[in-house]
Amino acid sequence: MPLISVIVPIYNVEKYLDRCVDSIINQTYKNLEIILVDDGSPDNCPQMCDDYAKKDSRIKVVHKENGGLSDARNVGMEVATGEYVSFIDSDDYISLDFYETLLETIVDNDSDIVECGVVKFYEDNSFDKYSDDLKVTNYDTVDGLEGLINENPFKQHVWNKLYKSSVALDIPYAVGKLNEDEFWTYQIFGKAKKVTRINKTMYYYFQRGSSIMGNGYNIKRLDALEGKMNRQAYIEKNFPTLATKAKVDLYGSCMFAYQSVLKFMSGNDKKKAGKIIKDYKNRCKLTNDEINSITDSSRKYYKLAKFNFYLCCKMRSMFNIGF
Repeated sequence: MPLISVIVPIYNVEKYLDRCVDSIINQTYKNLEIILVDDGSPDNCPQMCDDYAKKDSRIKVVHKENGGLSDARNVGMEVATGEYVSFIDSDDYISLDFYETLLETIVDNDSDIVECGVVKFYEDNSFDKYSDDLKVTNYDTVDGLEGLINENPFKQHVWNKLYKSSVALDIPYAVGKLNEDEFWTYQIFGKAKKVTRINKTMYYYFQRGSSIMGNGYNIKRLDALEGKMNRQAYIEKNFPTLATKAKVDLYGSCMFAYQSVLKFMSGNDKKKAGKIIKDYKNRCKLTNDEINSITDSSRKYYKLAKFNFYLCCKMRSMFNIGF
């Protein structure tokens, strides 16, 4: 019965907090250390956290000044004592067998990380469609990283996974960055000797317009390119066989970012964002040979972007390609 530390950063989510925390405290697996990190929340969340701690001895509450999602996760990691660790966002929730299933899978497969399926749901409590076959698949370090770069089968999200604390707790999140998962997840996969995917949907990902990622497109969204540029340097140094694949993904992210800027931004911010993206694109230095390594139909867009980056992104924006 190993201890699992569950870290929940909390800010301005009083409407959703009960749903999230109740799904954790009612888990079929009981040996949990539930760390509620109140990130200076201005609503009733601080009191709600304290009330939960009075009801359940497994709950630890940390009150801190507002520092953002990454800072709150880092504080939770400093407190965590479990053999395994998990991160749950406070407006989402999990199935009641989430930890029982993930722990059984990670132990049975002698893995360092296990990931499950995710489904989006909405304010009206409707869910996207999904299907599960319960298949369990294992990957070594290189194949796991390749699956993460491809976003298939693994995703950058940190919250639909269970980690051995030994691979996760000594790498802090990048504070002040949007898309903080882009800066963190690849490093953890790089440390893992084995990663596992179970095709069972157990994480429920709430979509609300007021969330960080639900806000309009802005320059902060370009933090993701910085994260991928950092990943490129890491991959080239530690896993050179994946360097071309990672570079193609970085260049593709530059294309998508620029077409999003063309579609959703205006004025000086649009000009500033365009310069930032072009700088990342130029630093990427994607060659024709690397473009020819692309085996699917997207290769034509990379060739067009190499010839005329603006024209390619403008066309993709006009025809909603990739959105």
